[in-house]
Amino acid sequence: MTISILVILLFILTTLITLLLFYQSFKNKTVMIGIIIWMTFVGILGVSDFFRVVDVFPPRFIFLIAPGMLVILISFLTKKGRNFHGKLNLKWLTLLHSIRIPIEIVLFYIFMEGYIPELMTFEGYNYDILSGITAPIIYYLAFKKKWIGNKGLLIWNFICLALLINIVTIAVLSAQTPIQKLAFDQPNIGVTYFPFVWLPSIIVPIVLYAHLASISQILRALKKENNN
Repeated sequence: MTISILVILLFILTTLITLLLFYQSFKNKTVMIGIIIWMTFVGILGVSDFFRVVDVFPPRFIFLIAPGMLVILISFLTKKGRNFHGKLNLKWLTLLHSIRIPIEIVLFYIFMEGYIPELMTFEGYNYDILSGITAPIIYYLAFKKKWIGNKGLLIWNFICLALLINIVTIAVLSAQTPIQKLAFDQPNIGVTYFPFVWLPSIIVPIVLYAHLASISQILRALKKENNN
């Protein structure tokens, strides 16, 4: 892979910052150790080019996405999981989304090197950088100045969740799998290389979970406000 070492280091640093910000929202060492173990396992598979093999079934790309999605699903279907995300710090969950700025910068440079399609960048149909730009602003207005209430925070989370779903859909449909529908001239192969395997396997699930947990918390708070 011919990606600049500076881009690689930026991505690794962004991944570590994502873990740090996420940890600040719950401070549970057991959960963090579990994430680090999974991150290490995926990293080892990435170094060995496991995810770059495309002529197998099921497509190995699915193993970058499915485990994280399954964990999120289980967390919302179980009482223990719902209790866990109900106690997360909403301030840190909001601030966490600022990492989407460096992620979009990394994606742009990966595109420039020919590893992902333009569709996946802010020059294409990926507007996720707006979530990163607005995250610290929303954090400041909602938690420092108290100018934005639960309803405003809820709307922001839904909008940013939609932006996340948009880019994830593009990424999946651009990957070299039997369901590929986009970017046949320059498919999404960048996330099958180390360390970028951590984007779909670690960062995206954390960002998605942060939105879903925040939305769940805010809806509970609004329901409580309406009952009072």
